[in-house]
Amino acid sequence: MNSQHVQKFVTVDAKNKPCPLPLLMLKRALKEHPHQALKLITSDPNSELDVIRFCHLRNIECDLTQISEIEFHFNIQCNGKNT
Repeated sequence: MNSQHVQKFVTVDAKNKPCPLPLLMLKRALKEHPHQALKLITSDPNSELDVIRFCHLRNIECDLTQISEIEFHFNIQCNGKNT
């Protein structure tokens, strides 16, 4: 049996959704999965500022990886008390 720890996360696919839909989808996912890591995938460059600001104001850990000019991946970890 493999003893490696694999962190599971919930993927929120918000590609091709205009702002503010990616942020609204993130808020819903945080409420539905308060203690689970999330990966938010967006294609709207305006979502970058919205998501980062939202997470910062709530002390939610958020790491952004820009995959291309039109694809952004946010790795989000929340303890469930900040939403």
